Amino acid sequence: MKLLEGKTVLVTGASTGIGAAAAIGAAQHGADVVINYHSRDNDAEAVITAIEATGRRGLAVKGDVADARTATEFVAKAVEAFGKVDVMVSNAGICPFHSFLDMPVETVQRTMQVNLLGGYFMVQAAANQMVKQGHGGAIVAVSSISALVGGEYQTHYTPTKAGLHSLMQSTAIALGRYGIRCNSVLPGTILTEINKEDLADEAKRKYMEGRVPLGRLGQPEDMIGPIVFLASDMAEYVTGAALLVDGGAFVNLQ
Repeated sequence: MKLLEGKTVLVTGASTGIGAAAAIGAAQHGADVVINYHSRDNDAEAVITAIEATGRRGLAVKGDVADARTATEFVAKAVEAFGKVDVMVSNAGICPFHSFLDMPVETVQRTMQVNLLGGYFMVQAAANQMVKQGHGGAIVAVSSISALVGGEYQTHYTPTKAGLHSLMQSTAIALGRYGIRCNSVLPGTILTEINKEDLADEAKRKYMEGRVPLGRLGQPEDMIGPIVFLASDMAEYVTGAALLVDGGAFVNLQ
C-alpha cells in the first residue's frame, strides 16, 4: 500500500542520512519529492536518481536553510515544478560536537540558525502554501531524543531540537483550523554523517549499542516508516505529537 500516492513531499537536508532516506521512502510510497540540500551535489543527484527509479518525479534545490529566503525559494520551486505542497519534512540539521565552557560563539549561532531558525522558516513557508491551496497538509519536524535528554558536547544542539518539538506543538494549534497537522519524530542514535566522527570510537559505539534494548543503533531507513505514517492520511487525527524512534533507549534508565 502506497501511503503517499499523489502527494508532493518536500524534504530539507536530504542529500544524505535521514533526509535522503525519507525522500526516497516517500517516493516509494507514491509521492513526487523535492529535496533541499546545502552542498553535496553528487549525493543530491544520487537521491534524485533513486527517487526517479521508483517511477516518481524528483527535484533537487540547493540552498542554505539558515537563510530565510531559502525557504520561500524552495517552496516556490516545488510549486512551479509539481503544482502543490502536501507535506514538509523539516530535517536539515548540524551538530558539531564541542565542550560547553569554550564553545565558540560562531558554532552556537550557526547551529541555532540551521537547526531551529531554518526549521522555523521552512515550516512557515510550507504552511503558507498549504493555506493558500486550501486542502490541508502535513508537517513533520525531525527533532531528536536530545529534545528530552542532555548531552555534554551538545549544549548548543539539544536546545534546537527541543525547540523544533515545541514548534510543532505550537504550529499544531496555529494551523489546525486549516487542516494542517504538525508532528515531530525524535530519533535516537541514528548512524549518519552528523555523528560519524563521534561514533568512530569503537568503545563508545559498543557502549551506545548496549544502551539500546533492541540491541543496535539506528539506520536512516528506520525513520522512513514513522515519517511516512505522520505524513500520510493514516495519521489524519494526529497533530502536536512526538514519536520516539530510538530502539527503546530513552526508557532504558537502569
